[in-house]
Amino acid sequence: MTGVGGRDGTANGRATRRVMVTGYGAVTPLGHSVDETWTALLAGRSGIAAVDAIDVTGLGVRIGGQVRGFVPGRYMPPSVSRRADRFAQYALAAALEACEHAGLVVDDELAPRVAVVVGSGYGPVGSIYRAADTLRDRGARAISPFTQVTTAMDSAACEISMRLGTQGPSRAQSTACASGADAVGAGMRMISHGEADVVLVGGADACVTAVDLAGSGNARALSRRNDDPTAACRPFDARRDGFVMSEGAAVLVLEAAEVAERRGASALAELVGYGASSDAHHWTAPHPQGRGACLAVEAALRDAGLTGADVDYVNAHGTGTLLNDATETAVLRRVLGERVTRIPVSSTKSMTGHMIGAAGAVELVVAIQVLRTGDVPPTVNCDEPIDPDINFVPHRAQHHELLRTALSNSFGFGGHNAALVVRAV
Repeated sequence: MTGVGGRDGTANGRATRRVMVTGYGAVTPLGHSVDETWTALLAGRSGIAAVDAIDVTGLGVRIGGQVRGFVPGRYMPPSVSRRADRFAQYALAAALEACEHAGLVVDDELAPRVAVVVGSGYGPVGSIYRAADTLRDRGARAISPFTQVTTAMDSAACEISMRLGTQGPSRAQSTACASGADAVGAGMRMISHGEADVVLVGGADACVTAVDLAGSGNARALSRRNDDPTAACRPFDARRDGFVMSEGAAVLVLEAAEVAERRGASALAELVGYGASSDAHHWTAPHPQGRGACLAVEAALRDAGLTGADVDYVNAHGTGTLLNDATETAVLRRVLGERVTRIPVSSTKSMTGHMIGAAGAVELVVAIQVLRTGDVPPTVNCDEPIDPDINFVPHRAQHHELLRTALSNSFGFGGHNAALVVRAV
């Protein structure tokens, strides 16, 4: 369990530094930028549709959240787009937007103090499947010499590092659906403990593939509402029947407060808490009492020096599966107490679908946008809330005043749990 530090600026007796978010970028089924995604979310528009980028013949699940109209040439030269898997392409595009948003230029002086951490649950699966097909159909001589690097989990982080010239640590983070949130937490620790001054953090996945739709479908984890895609993802609704596989990426720029101030960067929010845990229970089902999820949320709040009474908004993991939504609701009631009945709790997966390793990063961006604007995206399709006393922000966006602190949850297969706490500045 992770949960050290807090408002006193110490962690295990060592001085820590405040961590600010100064920029972010996103590529999602709703748009190729944060602004496009945010506008669609507030409008309650779904990015879930029939899958048309692959052959879905014979698949039990034929819907997903695809990134449509993405043109790699807008973000990278052909030499990069030819070798890079789509998950790495999305990550690089989001990183470029994040740096532009933050006004960040990695020069020779700053480069050794800039790190990159990108989370992914599935990694470059499209490239892996294609390489296997090529080997089978055309033989060994047809395999690209780049295959061994571009089919690696760290390829997204490496593409970002090489494009921007960062010289601090660059690494991958893989903890299933918690990957993006854990990458943010790892970057937060790097800064607070003085290992880096700036860290590009986030998550990316491009797993709307026949293999992954078949596998997750056979595990009965996916919604089978093939004839009504926009109604398929139903977080916290009594008639939910599974999550929707989606793809995308988000990258955030984290900076030590004094570094951001020195270069005149405007802080969008302060990242104040991170907690992580494991269920040690089951590969696909959450612990029935939410033991691990509780540990992660409690650790994040303790890390921030806060309690459940301080939370003003929750961007829930909210996948739309029977077990996850019931367990997460119980966890929120346990950790936040009666506070959970007085604040908005929404799941934007109802519109984006589940972007797996990208989800936690995208949803942290959403949480920060909520704090900055007071506008809360809805949980669409929440017709019959499983807990009528909780404001799941059904159907339409809401505006709330004085939102200061947000909690973002990410829980994954394998029992991975991560929670992040951000505060308005």
